[in-house]
Amino acid sequence: MYRVIIFVLVLVLAGCNRPAADQPTAVSLPSQTLLKYARGFTVAYDGNIKTVTVLTPFQGASTGFTYLLVPADEEVPAHAPDVRVIRTPLTSIVCTSTSHIPLLDYLGETDKLVGFPSTDYISSEKMRRRVDTGQVKDLGVDNSITLEQLVMLKPGMLMGYTQSSDYGQFKKIEDLGVPVVINAEYLEKHPLGRAEWIKFMALFFNQEKRADSVFQVIEKSYLDAKAVVDTVRTRPTVLSGVVYGDAWFLPGGQNYAARILNDAGCQYLWAADSSTGALKLSFEHVYEKAHDADFWIGVGSYNTLPALRAADHRYAQFKPVTTRQVYTYDARKGARGGSEFLELGYLRPDLILRDLVKITHPTLLPDHTLYFYAPLQ
Repeated sequence: MYRVIIFVLVLVLAGCNRPAADQPTAVSLPSQTLLKYARGFTVAYDGNIKTVTVLTPFQGASTGFTYLLVPADEEVPAHAPDVRVIRTPLTSIVCTSTSHIPLLDYLGETDKLVGFPSTDYISSEKMRRRVDTGQVKDLGVDNSITLEQLVMLKPGMLMGYTQSSDYGQFKKIEDLGVPVVINAEYLEKHPLGRAEWIKFMALFFNQEKRADSVFQVIEKSYLDAKAVVDTVRTRPTVLSGVVYGDAWFLPGGQNYAARILNDAGCQYLWAADSSTGALKLSFEHVYEKAHDADFWIGVGSYNTLPALRAADHRYAQFKPVTTRQVYTYDARKGARGGSEFLELGYLRPDLILRDLVKITHPTLLPDHTLYFYAPLQ
């Protein structure tokens, strides 16, 4: 369940995204929620009761999951047997991905988290205080989550995610009386669509107004940064990814990483590619196309140039290595080594974008200091 930090996450939260929509269109919902970018869930209001549907819970899903959010003091209305009922507002929750943590923090609901698998990966200072004082229980690792401890916590809900149709572990959890809700933020087309899933989390705490206010700030920050580079004539070339095993893995031309690089006024060298996941190419192919790139952004777990060169002596042949224009996104670590980028990046694409603009067009955002990114020394 915990989104394990494996090599695929080198690709700037790339994963299995679908093509990005160029011009998002607002979707008016019946009452208190307005979605402008997110396309993965819908909300319908009937008085105080909300019907929430996650349309595509995993890549390639043919059907979605529906949840009925019913106030704790109201009677549960008749509903289809496959609709899961969640009592609101939640007084406790278990999350399974670090990307869920900032949603709670920004909604002022940090104190509602009671359990999490592999708590060492949590970077949020607010949440770490709860972890370190024993208020958030470590529930084990990934799919080996300790069901006995989970049941003892009696959370109002477990927020999970899945990358396949395998619902086995979640079914066991539901059979033990803990409702499960799937968060599919990672499938959104637009960086701001991912950020807009703060409105999804808000539904379970009746925090729609706060979520909308938070999102408006993030959206404005992102769009303002994008507007600064929209008219630039010079778009520096960018390479990404590293060799893993016998192949070079890098973002496809239509995924999240490529979208943000484009919005940052960069020429990602594989932007014309139509794939939405990770490309798997030979070293020779990448070298031929990108050895003279202006920047190399996103180099996995390497944090120094000597370490990068030691991993594969051929890396030294790339121009960004000789010009010292190689950047990691993993400059900020939590107290136990967790990646702040992987935790906060979904919610704050504006910070990612501003970092990329600062790196590739350093004079355009003079007051911005790099947040997630840092040059390899």
